[in-house]
Amino acid sequence: MAVETPVPPTLGNYDILSKIAEGGMGTVYKGKNRTTGEIVAVKVIAPATAKNPILLQRFEREYLAAKVLDHPNVVRALDYSGAMPHPFLVMEFVDGLSIGQIIQKKGRYAEAEAVRLITQVCDGLQRAHKQGLVHRDVKPDNILVDQEGVAKLTDMGLVKEVEGDLNLTRTGRGLGTPHFMAPEQFRDAKTVDVRGDIYSLGATLYAMVTGVIPFDNASPLDCWMRKIRNEFRTPKELNPVLSDRVDWAIRRAMSAEPGQRPSSCREFVEDLKGTARPTPTAAEPAPAAPTVDVWYLVYRDENDKAHTVKGSTDGIRNALRDKLLGDPSGILVSRTKHGQFALLSNVPEFRDLVLNVVVSSPNNRTPGSDETSPYQTPPPRPKSPVPPPSKPNPAMPAAASGAHAAPYVYPGTSGAHAESSTPKPKAPPRRTRDEEPDKPQPRERKGPKPFDWTPVLLVVVAVLSAVVGYLVLAK
Repeated sequence: MAVETPVPPTLGNYDILSKIAEGGMGTVYKGKNRTTGEIVAVKVIAPATAKNPILLQRFEREYLAAKVLDHPNVVRALDYSGAMPHPFLVMEFVDGLSIGQIIQKKGRYAEAEAVRLITQVCDGLQRAHKQGLVHRDVKPDNILVDQEGVAKLTDMGLVKEVEGDLNLTRTGRGLGTPHFMAPEQFRDAKTVDVRGDIYSLGATLYAMVTGVIPFDNASPLDCWMRKIRNEFRTPKELNPVLSDRVDWAIRRAMSAEPGQRPSSCREFVEDLKGTARPTPTAAEPAPAAPTVDVWYLVYRDENDKAHTVKGSTDGIRNALRDKLLGDPSGILVSRTKHGQFALLSNVPEFRDLVLNVVVSSPNNRTPGSDETSPYQTPPPRPKSPVPPPSKPNPAMPAAASGAHAAPYVYPGTSGAHAESSTPKPKAPPRRTRDEEPDKPQPRERKGPKPFDWTPVLLVVVAVLSAVVGYLVLAK
């Protein structure tokens, strides 16, 4: 059994005060700068790890990555020493607990508080992504919350540059924490991009709002298999009071395919809040929020004729829920009638009702795939009946031109017009017997065919007719 090498009471210009935590790369101590008196966190790499030049280089990389990330939601790096036998990294001291520790002590977070903290983490991570850095190990234990309730992302040990990894990560090696890292990271951590961090953010928020580690009690291999199958209990199943929007945003961020996740931390926050987050610059300030809640929609009817209608955010969302807009994939929307129109899937106010995220139930696997899964999925809820296409929607007033041809009825349009413009469902074509191979067919009789008596009967009838005619004429 290896004996832990004691850390001297002083390292460089820092006095070691007490032990804070211990991890895979080393141990974190509370320290004090002898010159300034500042309280700091000193991360000392383990002696066995220090002998590995690749791991030692990664440790230095953590310092360089954190040093360039000057952001209030990222723990600042202050100093570094690679001198043996105790290389160390000096960081900002955060007086608080990690989100993982808070979940263990108090259980799940309230939704609003969880979204507030994860938004702060997204802000810090967005800065890292803009500087070409991917964290690759976002998880509750790597997010600290100070006494003022400010979240700070830490532990940049697995960070990589988007354009390269300086050969610190071997191809085919998955680094990170299995329950929180993206499925593609299991195969090759070197190719993970920004969307890998988005997955980890979604999994972290999953744990915050449910109090349950995603894919808990699963081995790394089983965890990976579940992830590539999108197989987990939804957050709302574990926390029924969770809003539909946050539930959907987490499920989208945890999609197995990277292309189905948000493309940035900013987009993930938009998914959570349902509002756009402008990125103002010094020369171009953020646009003010609209004083009137009005949207203009452009759609095409069954004759490929374009129409423009307008309505409020709630009115359009209700129309989408009630299936009154038909296929929403081609509908364009804008805040102004002559402004820049965008697809509904690109607008945070409506994206959650357009992009469908499918999650598989862990109990729908083939027998024997995972008999000991702790997840139990309740039976699916019955779908609510879809209202008829001609149902009026009072929250969606029609525009002055072209509204009568809409595939749904607005106030001010006649039912006859709406009825005539609504495509009626066609009856399925009637199949012939040859087109229905599954339908049982009558069996053909084998052996000689029965004698046909029809010609004989015709002769008998002719003879009788002749006899009757002769007798009548003889009289």
